[in-house]
Order: sequence, then C-alpha cells, then structure tokens
Amino acid sequence: MTAAEISRIAGVTRATVSNWRRRHDDFPAPSAGTETSPLYDLPAVQAWLRGRGHTSTASPTEELRTALRLLGPGSGVAARLFPLVASASRRTPEELAELAALSDDQLIARAEKSAGELPVAVPEAEPFRYGPDDAGVLRALLGCVREAGAQAAVDVLAERELDESAASGVYQTPEGLALLMARLLPAGTSRVLDPACGSGTLLAAAARQGAHELFGQDSLPVQGQRTAVRLLLAAPGAETAIRVGDSLRADAFPDVTVDAVLCNPPFADRDWGHDELAYDPRWAYGLPPRIESELAWVQHALAHLEPGGHAVMLLPPALAFRSSGRRIRAELIRSGALRAVVSLPARAAYPLHIGLQIWVLQRPEPGGTDRTTVLFVDGEGEQRDGATGTPSATDTATAGAGTRGGSRPRRSGSSSAPASSASASSFDWAGLTDRVLAQWAAFTTAPDTYADEPGVARAVPLVDLLDDVVDVTPARHVRATAADIDPAALSRRVHDLHEQLADQVAALAAASASGGWQPSGASAREWRTATVSDLARGGALTVLRAAPSGTRGSKGSAAPTMDRPVLTASDISAGNPPSIRAVDLHADAAQPVAAGDVLVRALGGGGAAASMTRVADDQDAGALLGPHIHLLRPDPARLDPWFLAGFLGAEDNIASASTGSTHVHVTPGRLRVPLLPLEEQRRYGEAFRRVYELRAAVRRTTDLAADTAATLTTGLTAGVLLPPDSPDSPDNGSA
Repeated sequence: MTAAEISRIAGVTRATVSNWRRRHDDFPAPSAGTETSPLYDLPAVQAWLRGRGHTSTASPTEELRTALRLLGPGSGVAARLFPLVASASRRTPEELAELAALSDDQLIARAEKSAGELPVAVPEAEPFRYGPDDAGVLRALLGCVREAGAQAAVDVLAERELDESAASGVYQTPEGLALLMARLLPAGTSRVLDPACGSGTLLAAAARQGAHELFGQDSLPVQGQRTAVRLLLAAPGAETAIRVGDSLRADAFPDVTVDAVLCNPPFADRDWGHDELAYDPRWAYGLPPRIESELAWVQHALAHLEPGGHAVMLLPPALAFRSSGRRIRAELIRSGALRAVVSLPARAAYPLHIGLQIWVLQRPEPGGTDRTTVLFVDGEGEQRDGATGTPSATDTATAGAGTRGGSRPRRSGSSSAPASSASASSFDWAGLTDRVLAQWAAFTTAPDTYADEPGVARAVPLVDLLDDVVDVTPARHVRATAADIDPAALSRRVHDLHEQLADQVAALAAASASGGWQPSGASAREWRTATVSDLARGGALTVLRAAPSGTRGSKGSAAPTMDRPVLTASDISAGNPPSIRAVDLHADAAQPVAAGDVLVRALGGGGAAASMTRVADDQDAGALLGPHIHLLRPDPARLDPWFLAGFLGAEDNIASASTGSTHVHVTPGRLRVPLLPLEEQRRYGEAFRRVYELRAAVRRTTDLAADTAATLTTGLTAGVLLPPDSPDSPDNGSA
C-alpha cells in the first residue's frame, strides 16, 4: 500500500505519515516500490496503527476493498462471497454485529453454513470452504453489509473480480436510465429478458415496475453472480433465471419468449460471431455486418419477443446512420419493428463522450395494425435546463405548441463537453423521464393524431425515412424551424429575459459587495479541530444516510409506495429545491430531511461552481434523502449549521476525507471542524451563509445570460428577429 492509502486508513494527512516515517524507528519499512514511491505491507501498517491507538476511519466499502487486497491476486474469494452477501442481507444490523464479534473459527463455520443455505440461484457459485486467512475479509464484508448495505458489498466484490479478470468496457447502467427504459415498457409487462445483464440494473428496474419473471445472461461469471444476488436483494419474490455464457453464440434461453427485452449490449464488438452465425434464423431482417454487432443484438432481442412484445435497448448513435447497417434499418422500418428513437445527452451514461440513444422496438403481430410513423425524441440539452430551472430559449417562442413534457430543451450544439466524476448520477433523470414518457404515451395512445412538438419530438412517416441513407438520428428529424416560431412571442421573450438579467445582475452586485471582511492578523488563525466521527461520538451531531434501495422492514413486508419529493446530490450541487419524486421507496427505508440539517454530497466533482454542502431550509423540510448524500443533524445548542456546512465543504477538507480519483467518494467521519464557542460559530456561520448566497447569485446570473444569448441567436438565425439599429449607422431611409 502507498503512503496515501495509509493516510486514508488512519484519517491523517500524507504529511503526518511522512513525519511518522522520520520520527518513529518502529514504523514499518517499505516492502516494495521505489525510493520515491515506496510500498508498505498492509498487515504491518495496520498492526503499527493499532499499537498506537489509531482506529481506521475508512468507509465500510473501503475497509472491504482493503481486506480483499490483503488476500492478494488470484485468491478467487471475492466471487465465492456473493452467496454470503445474500445471506447476510437477511439479518438485522444487531445480528451482523454479533457475527462479526465471533472468534475466527466460529465466524468461518457460520459463514460456510449461511452461504450453503442460499437457493441455487447464483450461477457457478460452488460450495467454498473459508480458511483462517479469510476471517478478516468476512468481518469486513459483514461490516459493509451492516453499514453501507448489501448492494454496496456486491459492487465491491464485482469490482475486485473485474479488476482481476482484466475485463474492459464493463460499465454499469445508471439507475435513472434503467428506470426510464423500464418505464417505456407497457403496463402489465411480467416476463423480461436481459441478454447482456451485466450488473443487473435493468432487470432490477423491471422488477420495480412489476415484472415477476426475470431472465438474464452475461458472458462474465462475476456479472451473472452479481445480477443474481442483486435480484435476490431487490426482488425476493420474483422468479429469476440467470445464466453465464455468450448470448449470441450460446443462447441460454433458445426456446424462451418474453413480453419484453431490456438491454444495454456491448458496443463495437467485431468478434461477435459473424462468420459462424451467418445462417442463424434470428437474422430475420438481414445478416448483420461484421462491424454492426449492435444490429445482431437488436435482432436477438426481437427473436425472443412474443408477437407484440417490446424491446428497449441502449445503443450508440452511429448505429442510426452508418451506411453498413442501412438495409437492416430499412427492413426494421418497413416491418414496423422500429417504433421510436430517443437521443440522450452526452455524459448521461458510459461511454461519457457520446450521446447514446434508446431504441424502442416491437415485434410485429401477424395481421396487426400497419404502422405508418416512427417517433423521434431529442433529449440532448435537457439536463442543462433541468438543472437550472431556467426556461429554454424556445419555450415561449413557439406559437400554438403544447408542452406535454414540460419546457423544451435548449440544444447544446456540442456533445464534447468534458466528463465530470459521477456525471451520470448528477443528471435530472426525473425531468428527462417525464419528458420522454409524455411523448411516448401520446404517440402510442393515438399515433395517427399525434401532434409534433417542435424542437422536442416528431412522428415521421415511414416513407420519409426510407431514403438513400435511412438515417434515424433524432436530431435530423426533430427541429424547430422558422415556421414554428412566432416572431412577436420571441421578441417578448427577449424583452423579459433582459429585464430578468438586469435584476439579477443587481442582485449579484449586492451579494458580492465588499464590507466587513478583515484580515485575521499577521498570520492565519490556528485552532484545534475534531472529526465528524469525534463530534458524533460526543453527541454534538448525528450522521444519517438514505437506506439502500430495496431495504425491507423488520418483518420483511413492503411498505406502501410514497409520493414525496426527494433531495438529490445534483440539487445540492446546483442549489435547487428537491427535484424528483419518490418511487417505490419503503417507508422504513426513507430518511426525511429537517430544516437545519447539513447535507454533504457523497461524491465529489462538478467544478468550482458546484456546492459540496448545504443547510436544509423550510423548502427542503419533509423531503426524502436521495442517494449519494450524507446527512448531518447538529445539536443547535452545540453546533451552528452554517458554520458546520462552511468548514465541511472546504476544498482541502473534502480532499483529505476522499478516496478515489475518477469517482471521488467522501467519507463524512473524516471531515474536520474547528472547536469554537457557539457565539463565534454563529459569526462564521453568517459569513458562510453570505458566501452561499453569492454562489447562488452567480449561478442564476450565468443561467440567465446563457439563456438570453441562446434566445437571441435562435431569433436571428431563424429570421424572426432583426438586428437592432446601430446608433452610428447612417440613415437607412435613403438606402
């Protein structure tokens, strides 16, 4: 392990670790690495820290990663622990704590018995005897299940196995995207297949929508095991069949037909079996070209559907226009199999640099209704408007157009925005889902009378798609033309935006006014600090979190579905009120927010404009705590909330309490706070509140300025606005 990892385990800075090395002769010597980048033996370091009274401040998931790393590569124990996670998830936190307190021999015996009691639902999970060296990882696993939830433990185990297998291109479908895809299926869908199930996110989303027969297959054993355990956790009452193998070459369900297929297949796979599968009966729409593996997956999905069944697939944008796939696209359109194509914003899902597309397909029914149109929905740009709450440039500029899905998106004009950490989780999936579902519902209810919504969605006749290129890219067909825009309405919109921007600039100037900010003296102030863990142990605050999805009550019965606002990590980042509604949360798994709570994002990133902390106000009170948020509830007699939020959100503080590089995870217990009297805390708290208001004013001003510029550009380029007369221009009357 590196010095940085030692600092994370001990909850100190790297400078402190360097001091330990210099000042303590008994500090473990490097066991590997180089002189400039030494590596240390993990057990030796842990023993040294315990001898000096340093308890680990790592998160439960980081503790499990560390324990797995201790076993070394090639141990294979991570895969064998999957059944134990499912068994542990059925126990209460108190029972898990009792198990972890057993002796090594007792713990190993109980673990073997518990893992063996699991039904044969986890593929390739063979009986496994744990050894004395496994006691540490077993305790870490129980702690992770107890503190972070069973699904977090499953993800850590899968992460370990995927790293060891050197698998590449394995990305998890974001929860919000999985739910959107599942909700595109008709109500009452009961039998669902995912032939590239990966982590099981799509099948779990289908179960949340009422599906109770779930079939999945994946070429990686660890992914099959991961899906099986995920479904045992998320849908214990469902009938599941998860298999391992290559779905295209060795279909595990050759005779199974289902109501629906949900799939996020591998992209750009040239070794999918083109030559050996050339005469496969699944290619009813044509033999997929070697470079078009995605079209093989599309036809595989259609082959598994009952007549009239739906397939919802996440696919790369090039599939919509590549010349090699033109003939198959044409056949899908002619037969009525292609029903809709939805474009997503870039960074919504991996790979982050491109905007993926959702294709909705339906297996034609013999003698069924002839379909005459395909629906196109352009979701690009949605997230920018959804995050800011600012009306888009074309909102009031389109005359007579309804807004079934809310305000229209502002087109970004580029899909090359840089990816930020956890970007998929920061999207307003609820807003995008509502927009897409509104268009899909209107289209499927009455396709012949469906009214296009310029700039958002359009139903295109089949004959218009069957040209020389057969391009089904939504941006090609969904566009706001000059005929859709009312010049007078757009002019009024510009006038309103200018007035709003002037008011906001004045508010920004007031928020940024200098006054009262004095130097602390000849040098910076120094103070004693305490960690959040220390403050929690002393009763000054309570650390809470949202319970993992799928958490059940003590009696194992599901609580009623709730319809309450949910505060998300992106709301904290952007300074917005609760933006989504609760869906299928259990009442005993929900954590309501109270005014005065301090909210800390669990995932870092988002740039300098993004807030890491926030104090809940009356508008937030009563909302449910969303995922990836830590909630700190201070005792108002001992801690000022704004003082706490200000110091917790400091860049250096967040950095010292974080792990990871691409995805930065914040461990709240390691954040540090100065120990100051309450009266002085309130002085600092008032200052931090002013800083927060300044940040909010900057965001609002930036959003309004961008919307004003976009509206003016739209009006000028569409020919519905004229440039203003320049005061220096000659009299145009003689021209």
